[in-house]
Amino acid sequence: MNQQQTSSASRAGSTASSVVLAMLFIGLMFFILGFVTWLNGSLIPFLKIVCELNNFQALWVTFAFYIAYTVMALPSAAILARTGYKRGMTLSLAVMAVGALLFIPAAKVGHYGLFLLALFTLASGMTLMQTAINPYIVCIGARESAAMRISIMGLFNKGAGIVVPLVFSALILSGFDQKAAVDLAALEPAARALARAELASRLITPYLVMAAALLVFTAVIHFSSLAEPDLDDAGDSAPVRLGEVFRFPQVVLGALSLFVYVGVEVIAGDTIGLYGQQLGVANYAVLTSYTMAAMVMGYLAGVLLIPRFISQKTALQASAALGVLLSAAVALSSSQDSGLSQLLLGWAGVPAVPNTVFCLAALGLANALVWPAVWPLALQDLGRHTASGSALLIMGIAGGALLPMAYGHFADASGPQSAYWVMLPCYVFILFYATLGHKLRHWGDGSERALKRA
Repeated sequence: MNQQQTSSASRAGSTASSVVLAMLFIGLMFFILGFVTWLNGSLIPFLKIVCELNNFQALWVTFAFYIAYTVMALPSAAILARTGYKRGMTLSLAVMAVGALLFIPAAKVGHYGLFLLALFTLASGMTLMQTAINPYIVCIGARESAAMRISIMGLFNKGAGIVVPLVFSALILSGFDQKAAVDLAALEPAARALARAELASRLITPYLVMAAALLVFTAVIHFSSLAEPDLDDAGDSAPVRLGEVFRFPQVVLGALSLFVYVGVEVIAGDTIGLYGQQLGVANYAVLTSYTMAAMVMGYLAGVLLIPRFISQKTALQASAALGVLLSAAVALSSSQDSGLSQLLLGWAGVPAVPNTVFCLAALGLANALVWPAVWPLALQDLGRHTASGSALLIMGIAGGALLPMAYGHFADASGPQSAYWVMLPCYVFILFYATLGHKLRHWGDGSERALKRA
């Protein structure tokens, strides 16, 4: 045990100052990821109006964005094997800048397919970044405190998620409220087309600024002093075959856990604005900020509690159990009464929302510690397979592409509130991984001996 702790403490950036510096750079990248990712929550209802879409069609935004993580994860692992982690981060920012620039012709033409292509390109760059920075932050210090470090990164990520809907609402939706959307739908076809084109053009300047900022960050990371992580592969330099990572149930089940987790996280964060719009909530464009604020609270709890008071495993179990309760509450709570938000948030002057919307936002609290806890549990004992294991975990982000689409289908078929039942089995599976799945080291080996060995 002492040898393992010594090895963990001597990973990339063994001195406290180098660890802090690395965390600042990685925190910057988590902020960038959060800013781009949680823009989707405001973009979905916006593009629904601009491109005249139904719920299912509007949620192709999440599909185009998150499916990139499945398509590009293994290529990203191959790129990192050739370039190293630092150069991979630099390349990822450049690809993201290209994706941001693609929004300009998409906004000028107003074609939904071009918006989806721009989102896919953005997410392709983000996939490479995620494949690099998540194992980096796990390996930079002791594994026992990895969830705490990822929770700190989550503060950057979800802090951006709080800011971006407010920025989007101020820059893009200024003067365009629920009544304006109704008035737009009532216009004659030619006038409506002109109004939609004017609305789409509001995206051009923000995405130009985003592309410029990403290029600046590309230069910052390129000239930084970030070191390559020590993956603790015990000196094993044998080549890694692509399929070898599937021998490790802890990472395969971890990827499935992330698949369902990202699905419910995206449903809670990206459909809440659409759901609020359908319920007639006046401030629907900023509802994603409610979910992100709840996630920030969860990350703060992780920073304070892990591993000093609770283990990563316990945090994951508690998160899954809370998710089960809240997902049921979303489907069963009142869509008219706003007593919960008035009781809990009225003192802060936060606008009241229906109880079902409040419970949906509160899922951010349940979701916060799932990602930080799954990563160190899933990458445990992988050694030289860490990069391919990371790629497999990143592929799990595809849940953000598929599960919201399932929600959109059921929302159109049976109503948006009842469609939230799709989240319940997802949290049940995460609870299974938290209690048993992460302990397994061999397929078909569920014996007491195997669990003790894990």
